[in-house]
Amino acid sequence: MQLRQALSPTNIALVAVFAGLIAASTLWPGAELISGVPITLQTLAVLLAGAVLGPWRGASAVALYLIVGTAGAPIFAGRSAGFAPWAGPTAGFLAGFIVAAFVTGWLVRGLHRRGQFTTSGVVGAAAVGSLLVLNLIGWTWFAVRIGTNLQDTVTFAAPFLVGDVIKVFVAGVAASAVHRAYPALLGTTRVATESRVPAPADGTAAHAAS
Repeated sequence: MQLRQALSPTNIALVAVFAGLIAASTLWPGAELISGVPITLQTLAVLLAGAVLGPWRGASAVALYLIVGTAGAPIFAGRSAGFAPWAGPTAGFLAGFIVAAFVTGWLVRGLHRRGQFTTSGVVGAAAVGSLLVLNLIGWTWFAVRIGTNLQDTVTFAAPFLVGDVIKVFVAGVAASAVHRAYPALLGTTRVATESRVPAPADGTAAHAAS
């Protein structure tokens, strides 16, 4: 993406809107699943930013959100702000948000460019961004910060997977619907292989050309 295109009013507005969406997602305190584990909307908003905007704009929206929160706006989880959250055990998730949005957006954009865009594909991209990338970064830092071993960390993280799966599914379905309504949003052209008309088998095209 060229710098002039990246700094277009449309892209700047989209980045700002999704940064605001991520910030707004922290206003809801969350709900407890049957297991008693809370589920919040922050990761869902991050995945949506990547899946809808693509890698660079999605990561930029997350970065803007993090900058504003670090500057003092109470928009991190639990209405926290400043540098304190970066010193805690969940700081890995804050940093991982940028990577998760980028990876999710990169995978969705690849599907779009290859003409392989499907809802299940977008859900899969969100799963990689969340269940693999974000959890790996977030829980690794969590284990290092509080000094737990791998087994204890996995035991602690396992109940949260239910909420993660729900958010991955919702983000994938929602992003898929957005792209079907606005297919040019990623700035790519889908290959409509199903619309190609096969050449006639009876030689009609050859006669017409002659």
